[in-house]
Amino acid sequence: MLALNRIANVTCMRARTLHTHASRCLCSLSSTPLGATFHRTQAQATDSLCKTPGRGRKGLTSISTSSAVASAQSVCGKESAMSKGTVLICLSGADHIRTQDGKPKETGFFLKELGAPLIKVLEAGYDVQFANPTGEAPHMDPLSDNKIWFMPSFSEKEAEKELLDKMGVEKNFKNPTKFSDISDNQLQSYAGVLIPGGHAPMTDLWSDKDMGRILLHFHKEQKPTATMCHGPIALLSTKVADQDSPWAYDGYEMTCYSNTEEKTNELLFGSKLQFKAEDTLRENGAVMKEAFPMMPKVTVDRELITAQQPSSAVAFGEAFVKALTKG
Repeated sequence: MLALNRIANVTCMRARTLHTHASRCLCSLSSTPLGATFHRTQAQATDSLCKTPGRGRKGLTSISTSSAVASAQSVCGKESAMSKGTVLICLSGADHIRTQDGKPKETGFFLKELGAPLIKVLEAGYDVQFANPTGEAPHMDPLSDNKIWFMPSFSEKEAEKELLDKMGVEKNFKNPTKFSDISDNQLQSYAGVLIPGGHAPMTDLWSDKDMGRILLHFHKEQKPTATMCHGPIALLSTKVADQDSPWAYDGYEMTCYSNTEEKTNELLFGSKLQFKAEDTLRENGAVMKEAFPMMPKVTVDRELITAQQPSSAVAFGEAFVKALTKG
């Protein structure tokens, strides 16, 4: 027991060293309120782990995120085997969002919010098909290509980017299927649907009629529907697809990128957003559940799995796979 405590103390010291090194490595983002908040919550998590009695080897395991990197590399090295089914991954076709000052701000999908759940889906034996409104290659939010989201395992970022490169060669990530080209009959073949975050869905997915048609299929069939961060705004597209019925997700518990977290992005943008995801979903009948900024939060209500922001990405992927395997 004494030896384990010594190992835990050394590991905690290394975790703090990694945290300090990460703080020095980050340039523009780490000087922002978002970076400060993330650093603070990561430090709190590390301190909590080190101070918790009786964690032993479990504590050591939770500090290390090398398994996530190994998973991504393992997935990258595997050839397709017998698939358990296909997951439809719906992405935005936007590469910018216009704020209240009328100026476009670069955005797209958020790397970890696509990469982490994608790894879980592939590991579980599911195939994937990518789709968006335009059929053009999706754009990555440059803010997501930063080590801050992957502390303390910086190599995880490159592993996820490598996986997406592989998806561009072996799957249709670089030339996604247009939503309008997916027939109602084809929708029957999918095991579930995944919509990652980034601000881009607030530009197009929330008002896309075909996005709404796709989501209504999964809702009516009660098939796993997973979306995180700004992705849940896409759920409003069902109101565009079916204007004669109440909102399909009225009364559902869900989470998304919170108003509090959004304030930091508005500082980075230098202007307020046209609307906020949390406010808009609540106004339309969602029961919103938010965690402290930058802390993990995943909700499950019937077929719907939602998560708050990048720190929830791994748990989000696990919850989605659990729902898929139940189906």
